[in-house]
Amino acid sequence: MTGLADAPPALLSELHAAGLEPEALWRQIAGALEEDLPGPDAVDVTSASTIPEDARASADFGAREAGVVAGLGVAALVFHAVMGDDVEIVRPVADGEHVEAGDVVMTVSGPTRGLLTAERTALNFACHLSGVATATAAWVAALEGTSARVLDTRKTLPGLRALQKYAVRCGGGVNHRFGLADMALVKDNHVIAAGGAVPAFEAVRARYPEISVEVEVTDLDQLRELLDAGCERILLDNMDDATMAEAVRLTAGRATLEASGGLTLERARAVAETGVDFISVGALTHSVKVFDLGMDLR
Repeated sequence: MTGLADAPPALLSELHAAGLEPEALWRQIAGALEEDLPGPDAVDVTSASTIPEDARASADFGAREAGVVAGLGVAALVFHAVMGDDVEIVRPVADGEHVEAGDVVMTVSGPTRGLLTAERTALNFACHLSGVATATAAWVAALEGTSARVLDTRKTLPGLRALQKYAVRCGGGVNHRFGLADMALVKDNHVIAAGGAVPAFEAVRARYPEISVEVEVTDLDQLRELLDAGCERILLDNMDDATMAEAVRLTAGRATLEASGGLTLERARAVAETGVDFISVGALTHSVKVFDLGMDLR
């Protein structure tokens, strides 16, 4: 594996501008490559046996289904990690764009052994992130014409949160809090431990007055109490559509409302039409289907 200094500055700037820290991403890529090549002396034995050392080739990343792509810059960084600056990459498609089956989204040219050594790791990142973006885009499309926005959650794969949340943005979704320190979310267990929704809300507001606080409610009585206490962000947990519509009426713009729990794409439109501001969907990241991309040598 090469060093981060061998990666093109323009690519690193692009990733940084997208909210991805190049140094952290480089460490992730290094860990992924080490799964294939554990140790400095490990080699891709198949490629080393079948391909001359000086062979060079070009390969196309092609979409095998329609959807929204994400992670192409990450995939490009994988190739640079394996081959340094001895690789040329052309990306006719940008992250966040819709593609059709058969579209070429990236072309890489360089040493053939290096292309095939990097192939699977690059595809693992791009296929997964494009799957997140495509799933998010489907929810965004279902909510079109309403004021509701689709949110991700902290139900992300360990170590991939920044990447998965980036892919949600590529699909047109909105990021919820990144971690436990940038926003308070008072859930049912916090409510039980604190002796009620309002005491929990007031405890957080007293200790961290600068932090945004959201509180989960399961019924309209809790909602009324929190509105009276001045809570400005409330999560409606596992409510039916009629109850959520009543929650919107009672709130009357005094707080932002987020629907959560047991939501499906088929139900998305009806939930949005209750008037809630956000719909949070853990499935965008915790159980998404990968997008089908493949790499083929020319």
